[in-house]
Amino acid sequence: MGVSLATNSGSRRRGRGRRANLRPMSEINVTPFVDVMLCLLIIFMVAAPLMTVGVPIDLPDTSAEALPSEEEEPLTITLTPEGEVMIQTTAVPMGDLIPRLQAIAAERDSTRVFLRADGTIPYEDVMRVMGALNAGGFREIGLVTDAGGPRLDGTGQ
Repeated sequence: MGVSLATNSGSRRRGRGRRANLRPMSEINVTPFVDVMLCLLIIFMVAAPLMTVGVPIDLPDTSAEALPSEEEEPLTITLTPEGEVMIQTTAVPMGDLIPRLQAIAAERDSTRVFLRADGTIPYEDVMRVMGALNAGGFREIGLVTDAGGPRLDGTGQ
């Protein structure tokens, strides 16, 4: 970013020569700033969806509304198609689930937990994990689904 010189064409004075008509421009060039900000915006728009819990499962579809968000990062329990139980992204044996949940509940302010289960998991296995969540001190269990599923009132999607 160099300094540009502009001529003062409004008034010419005799005897001063060419140098008197040149003065530095004092305008700020914001084009590079806008370019950088647009690049950062695109990077964040691409990266934001990748920041969700990274356990790949096939969630069932439903037409229910989303739960309101909270200040604390939500605790997420995931049941994979292979039958693994994961707290956030860490696999936990079923026998260690209740003690780990009790330890986590002692450190958290909220008793809300989100349960993500693959659509192919038997209902009995989901209910066992929900019982373990209740025994671990979590009383507010939100079941995570994909939006856009069938509605039962006959109005379509």
